[in-house]
Amino acid sequence: MKKLSTFLPLFITILWTAMAFGQQTPSPSGNSSRPPMPSNNAPALNSAAQGNNKISGIVMDSLSKQPVEFATIALYPKNSTTPIDGTTTDEKGKFSLTGIAGGDYTLTISFIGYRDKTINDLRLAKNDDKNIGTISLAQSISTLKEVEIVGTTALIEEKVDRTVYNAEKDITSKGGDASDVLRKVPMLSVDLDGNVSLRGSSNVRVLINNKPSTIMAASVADAIKQIPADMIKTVEVITSPSARYDAEGSGGIINIVTKKNTLQGLTMNVDLGTGNRGSNLGVNGSYRKGKMGFNLGGHGRLFYNPALSSFDQNTITPTASIRTLQEVESFDRGGFGHYNLAWDWDLAKNQNLSANARLGVRNRNSEQDMDISLFQDQLLKSSSFRQVDSRDNSASMDFNLDYLRTYKPQREWSISSQYSRNDLTNNFDSDLFTSDEITMLSSQRNINNNLNQEVTLQTDYQTPIGQRQLVEVGGKSIVRMVDSDYSYFLSEGSSGVYNVDLSRPAGALDYQQNVAAGYLSYTLQTKNKYTLKLGGRYEYTSIDAQTEENGQIDLPAYSNFVPSVNVSKNLKSGFILKAGYNQRIQRPGLQQLNPNFNAANPQNITVGNPGLSPELTNSFEMSLSGNIKKTYMNWSVFRRITDNAISQISLPSDTLAGAVITTYQNVGIQRAWGTNLFGNFQITPKWSINGGLDIVYAFMEGLTRDVNGLSVTVNNSGVNINGRLSTQITLPKGWGIQGFSFMRGSQVQLQGRQAGFGMYSLGIRKDFKNKKGSIGFGAENFLTQGIRMKTELSSPTFNQLIDIQRLNRGFKVNLNYRIGKMSFDAPKKKAKSVENDDLKSGGGDENGGGAQGGGQGGGNNRGNNNRQK
Repeated sequence: MKKLSTFLPLFITILWTAMAFGQQTPSPSGNSSRPPMPSNNAPALNSAAQGNNKISGIVMDSLSKQPVEFATIALYPKNSTTPIDGTTTDEKGKFSLTGIAGGDYTLTISFIGYRDKTINDLRLAKNDDKNIGTISLAQSISTLKEVEIVGTTALIEEKVDRTVYNAEKDITSKGGDASDVLRKVPMLSVDLDGNVSLRGSSNVRVLINNKPSTIMAASVADAIKQIPADMIKTVEVITSPSARYDAEGSGGIINIVTKKNTLQGLTMNVDLGTGNRGSNLGVNGSYRKGKMGFNLGGHGRLFYNPALSSFDQNTITPTASIRTLQEVESFDRGGFGHYNLAWDWDLAKNQNLSANARLGVRNRNSEQDMDISLFQDQLLKSSSFRQVDSRDNSASMDFNLDYLRTYKPQREWSISSQYSRNDLTNNFDSDLFTSDEITMLSSQRNINNNLNQEVTLQTDYQTPIGQRQLVEVGGKSIVRMVDSDYSYFLSEGSSGVYNVDLSRPAGALDYQQNVAAGYLSYTLQTKNKYTLKLGGRYEYTSIDAQTEENGQIDLPAYSNFVPSVNVSKNLKSGFILKAGYNQRIQRPGLQQLNPNFNAANPQNITVGNPGLSPELTNSFEMSLSGNIKKTYMNWSVFRRITDNAISQISLPSDTLAGAVITTYQNVGIQRAWGTNLFGNFQITPKWSINGGLDIVYAFMEGLTRDVNGLSVTVNNSGVNINGRLSTQITLPKGWGIQGFSFMRGSQVQLQGRQAGFGMYSLGIRKDFKNKKGSIGFGAENFLTQGIRMKTELSSPTFNQLIDIQRLNRGFKVNLNYRIGKMSFDAPKKKAKSVENDDLKSGGGDENGGGAQGGGQGGGNNRGNNNRQK
């Protein structure tokens, strides 16, 4: 914590400079209601003829008679669908457009939660100063005993800087978790253990409402299983992050946006479900009155899933060839819980203070029965039976306190803070029997406790320059502390008396990482429909690490300047062409650092490496997206170049016959070339089909060792293919149906290929007549018993064939019901908050960006550039 104070001057310097710069950028017209740079979600502007005319007015709520802040104003030439000018309303609902040439125009006013208003036949003569007066917007709801939102959103939306998957429209994921949702998102791939990859890279950062969590540092696969699918509103995929983002996550960023409530009054929602593979229960309540609001929610899920697997493993030594055969029957069970308490207070019309506390718990037990046979030079040397009971439990807590001040549209200053903590326990007990499963020979126990803490402070300031430019500047400090304590115990026979295992002494890792960062970003939108976003981010990282066994680890400090360039062009055909370049850093995650020797499976042992250094990736991409009649298409190509790559390496054990030890090393280079194709076809207004195809060619090179213990260079390459196809149908009388299928081909690894798999699901939902709830039925892999996968690994010293069968045929029923009386209140801009997206996983805004703020013209999302938090 002492080192934290050394980073505070950085914040003060950047903030002082930004505030001084902001005071020196007055409006060209001299008034405070200058139009901001058009939103990325608003229609692109044509070059407008200049004149001396002016249009002004006030936008008010038709019921409350209160001003509507941040409403979007767009000016169109008569009989044209392309706007030539635009702005947003200020805190008093006022707007003005100046420098307009004479002519006939149409003016549209829009804001999320309201019906669009159009003013036709607006004629301007020479030197005309036209005051339209008060314009009343009607809410797009019916307020009787409940609120019913009018209109729907597409399942997939393409924003200027991201792809948005609207998960709340997905009825097949009811009762599941976030991994079930992420499998359906374009460009993403999720294996059966929940490990996420983007365009073939597992080095992605996963955020929740643009906020990090320490549970992600421990294991992204386990963390996303703690998030119920029913809580997810949208999933945003950001492949070319700007300088506002932390420089981590070489593959890109995934932001999971949960459902929020902007309604006045008291509401409560109950969601429960059950099936042959899991059960879930969720309760969420909200209360808002005037300037203050509260939200309290809890969601829990129990799961149970059997699996069968086999391992056929050959290891080669200078003196012998050893073959190990394992037959494993396992049964996983456990539960996940996610609890949230949020509070926000509008201190004034232009100031907001918010706090959020989130608690996550995970209890996962795995029971395995292993039959192990050991052969040497094709002769059976031994056979045994082993029972293993593994416990993987964690409790995490995140607390945020955030302040936002808005001076005028797109000019704002924020201060954000966060404290995160994750207590992780990963223990196992292993009982060894004779092959007849009668006599116990010994018992082994591994105790592994980990504590991961983070303290983050940051500040951000942004201001427009004229109508088409935006400058953003900010600073950030992160202090991370990782403590890991592990020990081993041994019991002879069936005595149950455990003594310290002298062959594996206890140990501890103390690891502290400090990151100081500052960034500057500039956005320009030209009159000929180009948008250019340039940015640079500087990060300085210092590390202090030591282990109990080996003392201080020499890990030098390092600094990185990370540039980013994004360009987009609106073509005359209506398509959007985008190109981007960014450089990213990938720091090692907790699982990769932890030196605990995990021998739950004595023939396949895992151990971390606290001496890992970060890897550096340069990414290039280009995409083309648009509509051809009723079909939306998106096509992209990309290339990634990674040096000092962190790779998973498996080597034969020097002391345990037939065993393979897997660890992590900075071993070499990774190269990837790929393309993504996604399409959505609207057959009828109530029936759509969408699907995508991802093709990636990967090349990897690194170091391993031969049978004589000498280092040798190995490489591997190949094509990875993933695909998905789904359909949604809305039927009369509140019925709906959705089908989904997914295929993941085998994936190239440095030492072989990981098995591929396929899955499919079908869901049906019926809304109740009172619109307060629904009942749904779902089925997954219902035509087969489960999924079978074969993985092959090889090196100069061993080869391994793993055959796993997951018995995951599933059926479920889900019930959702809402109680309470609500009335609509126009959403306010909330304080931004911290997001640390900079650690590599061991497994392979409140405004939520495009989907939440941009649905009605972007009136509340600041041009989709609000990404630091």
